[in-house]
Amino acid sequence: MLNDPLANALSIIKNAESKGKGTCSIQPSSKLIGGILNLLKEKGYIGEFEHLDDGKAGIFQVKLTGSINDCGVIKPRYPIKGNEMDKWESRYLPAKNFGLLILTTTKGILSQDEAKKNGIGGKLLAYVY
Repeated sequence: MLNDPLANALSIIKNAESKGKGTCSIQPSSKLIGGILNLLKEKGYIGEFEHLDDGKAGIFQVKLTGSINDCGVIKPRYPIKGNEMDKWESRYLPAKNFGLLILTTTKGILSQDEAKKNGIGGKLLAYVY
């Protein structure tokens, strides 16, 4: 039974990366997963991805680059302020300025660097490094 589609998507990516595969399929797809994949593509953690319509929720086909060591969701989704980023970075990332915290904000899905630059907070969704 699938309780958290985002956790399932990130574990599929993590497992495929650890096995050295070139692509993986994520299903079901959603706007949230698509936004996170878009952010990961911008930051260079994954290659191109495409959405395939299967008549149900859809499938994301993701090309992997082999640059993800670990990724996962952050539960519960803690609300954080713009000035609290350093505390959460030290908790979930192995070193300063290494890796990515993904937040959902009023401006959309952002990394911790973009949220710091804009001076906004949000809720933590995931980490990647």
